[in-house]
Amino acid sequence: MTSIISRPVVAIAGATGHLGRHVASAFLSPPFNDKFSDVILLSRSETSLELASKSVGKYTTRTYDENNLVDALRGVHILVNTVGPSGHSFKEKLLHALPHTDVQVYFPSEFGVDHYVHDFSHLEWDTKKKHFALARSLIPDRKICRVFCGLFIEDSIGPWFGFDTKEGKYESIGSANSPISFTSLDDVGKVVASLATLPRDEIPDTVHIGGDTRSFLEISEIMRDGGAGQIEISETPLPKYKEEVTSTSSWDPAQYLRFLMGEAKINHSVGSLGDDNELVNPKEELWKWKSLTDLARETGGKPWKDFPWPSESK
Repeated sequence: MTSIISRPVVAIAGATGHLGRHVASAFLSPPFNDKFSDVILLSRSETSLELASKSVGKYTTRTYDENNLVDALRGVHILVNTVGPSGHSFKEKLLHALPHTDVQVYFPSEFGVDHYVHDFSHLEWDTKKKHFALARSLIPDRKICRVFCGLFIEDSIGPWFGFDTKEGKYESIGSANSPISFTSLDDVGKVVASLATLPRDEIPDTVHIGGDTRSFLEISEIMRDGGAGQIEISETPLPKYKEEVTSTSSWDPAQYLRFLMGEAKINHSVGSLGDDNELVNPKEELWKWKSLTDLARETGGKPWKDFPWPSESK
């Protein structure tokens, strides 16, 4: 923020959701909790506004709906939007409220892959593009910062992305040597909290981070050493797979993410999409990034091995 607001007020929309609770915990924990005069947790459900884990630091809870958005954002200087994919209509209403508030910095609900480099259409990511375009139109005088973190470490090494950890078989779409960036949910929260401590003019418009960047081959070696044993890797030709997946419209990103891995379009490193790790966590002095090696140790090298797949919804 500006020098006038030394300890801004932050609000987190969707603070009790899958990502939102990790973002909230980051703002409420050292070394960030004393940088803000208040952290406001916003949720549409009053009963869900208790944090899953007890966090230190002061926070306020507010319920909101489409009819009280301006009032719910009263006194807020920074808004972090972590509302999930099912809430696009609500996110648009939230955006329309911002010109009538004191919000000066807005983090839209991105926190995934950088879909602005894609050469195909996808319903979910197209909706995010429209949201960003609307934000630039409605609040051109405010800072809008999009954070792209690649894939969530905790949610990614499973059969939906070709990692059959139960059977020890990995299937890469395209080259198994293509780098893929992963970031833990907790680390995404810390990234946003770190950015929110910067003066407004020093917050970038776009941020790419990657807690760990590894290929299918490297991941197999990490999981093998973590206790999985030998893992069989296969490669499926990318062009045909991509053509089939993109031939129909979809809200589900899983199959699209699989060929994006092979295209190295989830590679948040210098020389590719970019790497802003040092901006948010210089020399890892603020925290230590969670790695795939950490995940392997936690899971014996077999994340999601007991998850039924294909799921009943498939």
